[in-house]
This record gives sequence, structure tokens and C-alpha cells, in this order.
Amino acid sequence: MESIIIILLATISLIGLTFIVERGLALRWRKVIPSGVQEAVESSRTSEDLPMLKRMCDQHASPVSRLLLAAQEHLDWPREENAGTLQTIARHEISRLENGLVILEIIIGVAPLLGLVGTISGLIHMFGSMGATGVSDNSAAFAQGVGEALWATFLGLITAIPSLVAWNYYSRKIDSLGVEMERLCDEFLRRQYRQEGRRNVFDESQSEPQSQSSGKNSKKSRTA
Repeated sequence: MESIIIILLATISLIGLTFIVERGLALRWRKVIPSGVQEAVESSRTSEDLPMLKRMCDQHASPVSRLLLAAQEHLDWPREENAGTLQTIARHEISRLENGLVILEIIIGVAPLLGLVGTISGLIHMFGSMGATGVSDNSAAFAQGVGEALWATFLGLITAIPSLVAWNYYSRKIDSLGVEMERLCDEFLRRQYRQEGRRNVFDESQSEPQSQSSGKNSKKSRTA
């Protein structure tokens, strides 16, 4: 029984190490928020800069690039509807970033319990085998048996602790990445819709003199 527990713990430890490395590579800052895309958003001031931003997002496929492309496709929508759709897509992207963290969370809970089961199983087996002869005659064997049984608990903790550290670190990093992606998308929407508002005000100011001149001409024609 104890050997089975140790094999399970070794397998779980290998799985945890795999997900720790995989998430570490997937959650690199430049992979989620490429510097080129970030600079393109910060330099995108008007609608004339949109082709450059789209080209940069296509070149650097990433979560923030997909968000910006979605926001750009819906610029003809009202800002509230565009922002609402963007929030839905952002939740999906955050969920993709969290892939694998649930495995680490399971390992954090299961590994110490498996180690405890292995220790208890070893102690039960040891006390059962020593019941006939007594402890005083086998004190050295008793101490050795207790030490071997505690190895299961030790291995369980060694397996769980790296997963716990990685889970906390990656969770905080995903929060930071989410805040930065939200900032970039909000900045992009604010600039584009402010530019659209200025264009509408300019069109209205140009149409008012024309309507006034047409009104004056109609008055002159009626007077004549």
C-alpha cells in the first residue's frame, strides 16, 4: 500500500511540474501583451492609425490582440455595446489564461492527503506486525518503521508546496495581466469614440451655416 502511495505521489509531482512549466511559458508578459501591440495602442490616436494597429495585432497573436481586433471590428456600434461585448470576450481570454491552474489547485489538496494515507497505512501495518512480539524487543525496528512511514507525508508535502507557490504566483500574475489588458482596451475605445464625437460635432457645425444660408435665400425669394 505504501509503495502504491509513493508511486501516485511521484506521478502527481510530475504532472504538477509539467503544468508549472507550461503555465510559466504561457503567462510570459510579452506573450500575453506584446510590446509592439502595446506601443501601437499608445500611438493610435485617430481612425487613420487603425490599419497599423490591425496589422500589428495580426502579426503578434495574443489575448490582448484578439481583444483589440474585436473592439476595432465593432467601432460602428455604440460605445456601451462595444464595451459590453469586449467584457464578454475578455472573460473568455482570462479563462484561457487560467487553464491548468485548477490542476495545481487539486494537487495542493490531494498530495498532502495521499501522504497522510500512506503514513497511516504504514503505521497500521507496522503495529500489526509488532503486536505479537512487543515493542520492547523491536525498538530499533519500531523506530525504523515510523521513519519509513513518515516518508509518505514528507513526499506529499514536497509535492504540494511547489504547486501552492506556483498557483499563488500565477493567480496574481493573471490579475495583473487582466488589469493591463483592460487599461489598453479602455484607452483604445476612449480615443476612438472621442475622435468620432469630434467628427460629429464638426459635421454639425458645418451643416448649420448651410441651413442658415438656405433659409435666408428662401426668405429673399418670398420677398421678391
